[in-house]
Amino acid sequence: MTEHQTTTDAGPTSRRALLIGAGGVGATVALAACGTGTDDDLGDGANAPVDAGQSAGADGGADSGTDGGDTGSGGDGLTTSQVPVGSGVILAAQGVVVTQPAEGQFKAFSNVCTHQGCPVANLDGGTINCTCHFSSFSISDGSVLSGPASAPLEEKTVTVDGETISVA
Repeated sequence: MTEHQTTTDAGPTSRRALLIGAGGVGATVALAACGTGTDDDLGDGANAPVDAGQSAGADGGADSGTDGGDTGSGGDGLTTSQVPVGSGVILAAQGVVVTQPAEGQFKAFSNVCTHQGCPVANLDGGTINCTCHFSSFSISDGSVLSGPASAPLEEKTVTVDGETISVA
């Protein structure tokens, strides 16, 4: 330093100022983590992603790209060719996930996660995934593969008539 330069020193920080600053930061973090909504604000899942290779129809269900993408209630109108082997499709508007764990074997489950009722969001690597709290379920039997969910997805009855899949 030269003679003409001056130094400024803010002085020692008081314990009170330090605690007030830390408290303000802590309160900000706590409020940000709480958010303003609840899991009920997540909606009915109509905007949930569908399996890769499928596009969302106007009703939120899988659309095969043919006329009449509406699959009706419970998967009626869904064809076997629309359900990939080793994966499945989420029919959000109908509240179901239809899977094909092995060639010609079709299963269906509720699309509502058993942890806190969020709609499941996607299928990947043989699992049905809820992105709200990262639970995953088996495409074969709906069992929990990783929590926090502790109960399996509710299984639905699947009927295959030729190429048409119905879910009850």
